[in-house]
Amino acid sequence: MLTWKDIINFAVNGNPEPDTRVEKTEEAWKEQLTPEQYRITRHKGTEAPHTGALCLSYEEGKYNCVCCDTPLFDSTIKFSSGTGWPSFTQPIKSNAVKYEKDVSFGMVRVEIMCNTCDAHLGHVFPDGPEPSGLRYCVNSESLTLQTVEESN
Repeated sequence: MLTWKDIINFAVNGNPEPDTRVEKTEEAWKEQLTPEQYRITRHKGTEAPHTGALCLSYEEGKYNCVCCDTPLFDSTIKFSSGTGWPSFTQPIKSNAVKYEKDVSFGMVRVEIMCNTCDAHLGHVFPDGPEPSGLRYCVNSESLTLQTVEESN
């Protein structure tokens, strides 16, 4: 289980190696994604709180990267944070997400990205529920939900 100390270590000293890499041109991303998905995932945008389709969804399944379909989070670790964005306590694998220090907007935060394709997902904070204490705050537009029925 990842802890805040692990997250800071990754952000400062480097991230774990992904299982694979997906790299595309900006034109290829624009063709594949909706304008809002492109703005958020490729240009570090944020959707308005309480507007994302996956914010209130608690269906059983896996939350994959909208850009490369890499599994990032599982429904069993999703929780209602009241923040207006889907929230998770852990990634599906320790190397699924990458972490970078983010000092934009006069704050110090830790940005989270897909470790396979560098898609911006959101941010992680040390104010989540136990046992990890982590809150991965993710834009719905960065994710697709693969329900259990779809994977069978």
